[in-house]
Amino acid sequence: MADKAKGPGVWMEELAWPEAKAWLDSGAIVVLPIGAIAKEHGPHLPLMTDWLLARELAGRVAAELPVLVAPVVGFGFYPAFTGYPGSQHLSAATFMALLKELLRKLIADGAQRVAVINTGVSTEGPVNAVVRELYHETGLSISVADIRRLGNRAGAGLEQKLGGHADEAETSMILAIAPERVRLDLARPDYGSALDHPETVFITPAIFRDDPSGGLDYSATGARGDPTLATAEKGERLLAAMAAELVEGLRLLHPDAPQEPPQETGARR
Repeated sequence: MADKAKGPGVWMEELAWPEAKAWLDSGAIVVLPIGAIAKEHGPHLPLMTDWLLARELAGRVAAELPVLVAPVVGFGFYPAFTGYPGSQHLSAATFMALLKELLRKLIADGAQRVAVINTGVSTEGPVNAVVRELYHETGLSISVADIRRLGNRAGAGLEQKLGGHADEAETSMILAIAPERVRLDLARPDYGSALDHPETVFITPAIFRDDPSGGLDYSATGARGDPTLATAEKGERLLAAMAAELVEGLRLLHPDAPQEPPQETGARR
């Protein structure tokens, strides 16, 4: 995994507090990853799929830039998956309160540049509302990566008819990150009724459930797409493209950010 790679960035949880202070005082970009550590991803992927993806992307950024990566926020607003045992879900209000507390503390500790890498879709609304409120409250503009756009420019040769969850793309990325956690023998195509759903400019919420009469909610496996088409090679192409876009975006947004780790600390990498 990327967090084993040498690079100029560091994981906050691996530092002693004086080291963390040196990083925060230096004006380094603080990256806050968000990824569910317990959310269903079909029978073939672990509940920690989004957590693995968030940590991998943050680690790849840290391998290229001198960023301070905060601990992955593993719990959030995931209403579509509440019907599956093991899936953890916070109300929007609770998730927003949690996120505000974490970000306020980073700002109080001296963070001057903050960016969020959010790997969820249902979390987008609450995350965007929080960073906007904090902008009014503190004057700090916090950037949020758009998970729906990440990696789209490069593509990865995906073959599925459509995707969205535990699909060819996600399964490919976990095959590249942690292949031992993927059960391809249990994967199967599952489009539910999504192929019959009209394409419009509207976004309609769904709550995944194994009920053929459930319209867009229907999913026999808890997935949407065709994970049987996944390969580690596709996953690595996607991850590389996403990480490159994140690095490029941070460089463009923060051209005046420190280019080297703070000198006061022997950063543990």
